[in-house]
Amino acid sequence: MGLKIGSPRELFAGEARVAMTPDSALQLQKLGYECVVEAGAGKAAGFSDDAYRAAGVTVVEGAAALYAAADVIAKVRPPETAELDRLAPGKTLISFFYPAQNKDLLEQAKDKGANVIAMDMVPRISRAQKMDALSSMANIAGYRAVIEAGNNFGRFFTGQVTAAGKVPPAKVLVIGAGVAGLAAIGTATSLGAITYAFDVRPEVAEQIESMGAEFVYLEFEAAQDGAATGGYAAPSSPEFREKQLAKFRELAPEIDIVITTALIPGRDAPKLWLADMVASMKPGSVVIDLAAERGGNCDLTVPDQKIVSDNGVTIVGYTDFPSRMAAQASTLYSTNIRHMMTDLTPGKDGKVVHNMEDDVIRGATVTFEGAVTFPPPPPKIQAIAAAKPKEKAKELTPEEKRAQEAAAFKAQTRSQVGLLVVGGLLMALVGAYAPSEFMAHFIVFVLACFIGFSVIWNVSHSLHTPLMAVTNAISGIVILGALLQVGSGNWLVVILAAISVLIATINIVGGFLVTRRMLAMFQKS
Repeated sequence: MGLKIGSPRELFAGEARVAMTPDSALQLQKLGYECVVEAGAGKAAGFSDDAYRAAGVTVVEGAAALYAAADVIAKVRPPETAELDRLAPGKTLISFFYPAQNKDLLEQAKDKGANVIAMDMVPRISRAQKMDALSSMANIAGYRAVIEAGNNFGRFFTGQVTAAGKVPPAKVLVIGAGVAGLAAIGTATSLGAITYAFDVRPEVAEQIESMGAEFVYLEFEAAQDGAATGGYAAPSSPEFREKQLAKFRELAPEIDIVITTALIPGRDAPKLWLADMVASMKPGSVVIDLAAERGGNCDLTVPDQKIVSDNGVTIVGYTDFPSRMAAQASTLYSTNIRHMMTDLTPGKDGKVVHNMEDDVIRGATVTFEGAVTFPPPPPKIQAIAAAKPKEKAKELTPEEKRAQEAAAFKAQTRSQVGLLVVGGLLMALVGAYAPSEFMAHFIVFVLACFIGFSVIWNVSHSLHTPLMAVTNAISGIVILGALLQVGSGNWLVVILAAISVLIATINIVGGFLVTRRMLAMFQKS
């Protein structure tokens, strides 16, 4: 019988997400696990206890019963001290943990002998993208930030011309183009706003512009590449920061909505939207600070609160944007958990195989068998096998080149002479028995084949693909031959010639129409 995986109700105030949904439970059962959930755990996210029961999940009353029954506990928020006390040696906890900021919890988990997998520590490598819960939640936060901004903004996002007057489009500035920033850019542009975006990493400029936003460039002479290991931004130099703030001060009076997402893991959020910038914004403007949990990017941000500045600018510092879309966030997070369990269950037999040689599992594990395993070693990057060096072609001497050319010429001559001899013999054989009228038509046919081959294969395909160029050339020859036969006295020949002209014309016109559509694909509308 497989192990049991359970999900308790979250204790953190206001947290509506749940780590297991009925759909993810069905997938976990296919891996061989029995699923357990605490009564009411999914209620705030829209998943009733009956929905869990219908999916084959056992619903238990109270957290104590769940922790006692489950071998693997899946949570959203970092565990409370009381929750860690319920763990036993050999049990596995999977949740956000933030080990760098929660040293006491780390030591407590080690003392309990539990294995802890921190979803926030999943390494950012290609193979682990399906388990990247941080990106899943950041994507939701970026989307929700724009929706929250629209809820607090008193005008349309898109511009309109109505009988009552002209409405200008809103101008949105997104600071930071990580996962949350890109999600916010996509949502704002889709709503019709004029969107600007800034990031210290110059390589994201193309991503931003490809989504319909305008990248904010700085006039900064010294090269500044803000990219750091793991896809995050690195701290900026003081000179770069001054240029950055000067640019933001220049933009502030024009911007209606500012969404800040700049955050470096393990650090306090950098202050990028200062009090004087808020003061220069128009009344009714909105600032959404997605970094509020780490102090905020805006000077006036108050975590978990919405305030209004003296000049009428609304600053939103909520720290629970994913939880405000609990159903969607739970679905994505539970999928991340399910993928993690898939890697932990290679045999699909309901048994956890905690392979510490696996880069993803090792990177996410913070305690294992009574030892702290944080911080993890850097992921092992498999070296690309070096291509075998190609053997250098032997340099031929002038005498060898001449000998090679002479041999090739002789071989080609022999081949052509052989073909001519065989062709001549076949023609003589046919001529000995065939009537003279047939031979006259046959010779014309052979000559037409030679000429047609030379004409068709020398057609330039500058306006067509090679295939269309050749088929159009063939169709042209067909039309030419058919037109010569239209004047024939035989009605059957006239009908066949007319049909040939029609079909060949359709082919030629169709070729040009297809080519036009292909060229239109590469033109901006």
